[in-house]
Amino acid sequence: MIAGASMVTPDGVLDEGWLEVQDGRIAGLGSGPPPRTPDRDLTGQWLVPGFVDMHSHGGGGATVMGADAGQVQTFGATHRRRGTTTLMASLVSGPVDQLERDVRALAELAADGLIAGVHLEGPWISAARKGAHDENVLTAPDPADVRRLLDAGGGAVRMVTLAPELEHGLDAVRTVAAAGAVAAVGHTDAPYEVVTEAVQAGATVATHLFNAMTPLHHRSPGPIMALLEDERVTLELILDGAHLHPAIAAHVRASAGAERVALVTDAMEATDVGDGEYVLGGLAVRVQDGVARLVEGGSIAGSTLTMDSAFRFAVRHAGFSMVDAVRATSATPARTLGIGDRVGALKEGLAADAVVLDADLQVSAVLARGEWVA
Repeated sequence: MIAGASMVTPDGVLDEGWLEVQDGRIAGLGSGPPPRTPDRDLTGQWLVPGFVDMHSHGGGGATVMGADAGQVQTFGATHRRRGTTTLMASLVSGPVDQLERDVRALAELAADGLIAGVHLEGPWISAARKGAHDENVLTAPDPADVRRLLDAGGGAVRMVTLAPELEHGLDAVRTVAAAGAVAAVGHTDAPYEVVTEAVQAGATVATHLFNAMTPLHHRSPGPIMALLEDERVTLELILDGAHLHPAIAAHVRASAGAERVALVTDAMEATDVGDGEYVLGGLAVRVQDGVARLVEGGSIAGSTLTMDSAFRFAVRHAGFSMVDAVRATSATPARTLGIGDRVGALKEGLAADAVVLDADLQVSAVLARGEWVA
């Protein structure tokens, strides 16, 4: 039993909220005096759902590329300490044979509960908008290869980012959606009309909206407008102060609605480690002042962001209310991934995943599956 916090639930903020945990799940919650003496008093603090990050590559000096179990454990523990209790493993572009091996290994780790699933970011993306992906491994989505990687995951591949303008691109969107995974549009140079077709074909996510896609133009609106205007599309935003100006994030929230925004970290292995030299998908990366960029070319190469920092940025700089920020860091990504019936909210019956935030919105404690994280 924990009590005393301002608790953000699907019904709004409960003052002096209490929450009871049994067997790793939320057994009850409410406001006012708790039904029994609390085990932990959270007076003066916030209690929000555990964060759900649907796009992350690494952290704590570890990477998900290569699918090493020890590295994935470090990756998970790093983000869990910062409040992310549900975490996807995002693979960057690579040869299909290598991706198949990684997907198979990560699927086993997903079955063990270390990660929530696998996100394939490439190799079916545009060379013109490749960002920090190795151009030498980019390719059109051959139908056999798409099926091969989906099958390798045995249901663990929950999201695939691709450029729909590529040969077989729209067919790939349909195949991914038919397999029960999320088809995401990203790293794309597609015109407005093609992205509209992709959404009609089943694409439901904009991978880090604005980043690594054709910029908005008043005579050629491109992918950004097509993704913004369709209410079926969840909009990923990276709120680290480097990927997007806060005014853009505020505009997306106001124009598309806070319920369509999913904050993601796009974190790489330097997260919670520090500046220095790193490698992402075989490419040399330099992290300076917390910003990761390719040594060659200078493209932003993921981030060193954690979800608690993204949460604070949303509230302090982008006009998000606490309720909006909770939606964007928990409920919306959980719903988008199809796991909203298990995680993503402080609601009876769901996993007892929660983050305690102090008055400055700094993490003071994390509850994962009913256990306090060290």
